[in-house]
Amino acid sequence: MEDSGDDHGAFMEKFILLPPPSSDQQQQQLPLHGLTFAIKDIFDVAGRVTGFGTPDWARTHAPAAATAPAVLAALAAGATGVGKTVMDEMAYSINGENAHYGTPANPCAPGRVPGGSSSGSAVAVAASLADFALGTDTGGSVRVPAAYCGIFGLRPSHGLVSVENVVPMAQMFDTVGWFARDLPTLSRVTDVMLPPVPAAADDDAEIPRRPSRVIIPADCFKILGSVDDHTYEILNASAAKIFGSDAVVDNGNLGDFVSSNVPSIGKFMTDLSAVEASSSCVPSLSAISRVMRVLQRSEFKANHAEWVNTVKPNLGPGIRERVQEAIASEDDSAMDDLHAVRTEFKSALAALLK
Repeated sequence: MEDSGDDHGAFMEKFILLPPPSSDQQQQQLPLHGLTFAIKDIFDVAGRVTGFGTPDWARTHAPAAATAPAVLAALAAGATGVGKTVMDEMAYSINGENAHYGTPANPCAPGRVPGGSSSGSAVAVAASLADFALGTDTGGSVRVPAAYCGIFGLRPSHGLVSVENVVPMAQMFDTVGWFARDLPTLSRVTDVMLPPVPAAADDDAEIPRRPSRVIIPADCFKILGSVDDHTYEILNASAAKIFGSDAVVDNGNLGDFVSSNVPSIGKFMTDLSAVEASSSCVPSLSAISRVMRVLQRSEFKANHAEWVNTVKPNLGPGIRERVQEAIASEDDSAMDDLHAVRTEFKSALAALLK
């Protein structure tokens, strides 16, 4: 890792990746022309070792043969890459701490963790070291550091953006996302990264741009636990102001919806802790979260158990125990039930959101 200097400890290494050659006139017409971006050290860049947040991974892997499509898309759109950023080891944390490379300094809240696992990418943007940055989000690793660092972060729907040449954490949930300090930049990057909206079946039909219903489930906001938190009221008022009579604001109970529409979730609700089953939580969503964590752990084990058992990497505290637990887990007997919950949950949400 290079001397951090005044880079807030965000970067593993700094380098310049230029857009493909073109005329000045062509470059100026590209959607991300003039913008710089940082790259989480989970994305392959041809000719460079992808470190996956831990020195032993970097030591035991050869330089990448190809560059991740998400990085290539940013370059093709005119952006310039400025380096690889620090991440939590093996992407198995949302704290943003790294025992080997240091914890990137949170510019928004000095002395506080930046959130992870895309910690360096979020800090690079928050500290104005890059205009935007690429990260990945399996269980919060774009959303959490964006929130902690006071910037915008987007985790698009799973599967919309290619994860080719991205080191997998758990493919069932791994999602490429991005950070920006302002919404216009976030929008420009999103227009490049997401596939275009498909054409309407009827050439004369107008593709709807505004929702007919905005779902702001009241029960989810009760989890915040503070009587002084007014997020729920603010969102309701904002939705009404933005969409007016064009959209219905639905404050339905999401927990009840899940309980009614995900039949297989029942067997996982019987094992909830007292806290998870309490009125301060939403029991059916606590069960969904538990299913997600077990599926994630199972895929992580399938991806990395052989490497961990062979190399016996020197992992930092917290990460070491989490990885060991995943490698030692025996969840095979419950896999059919876990996948049933996931399938039912996806179908239920698709029906809810249309």
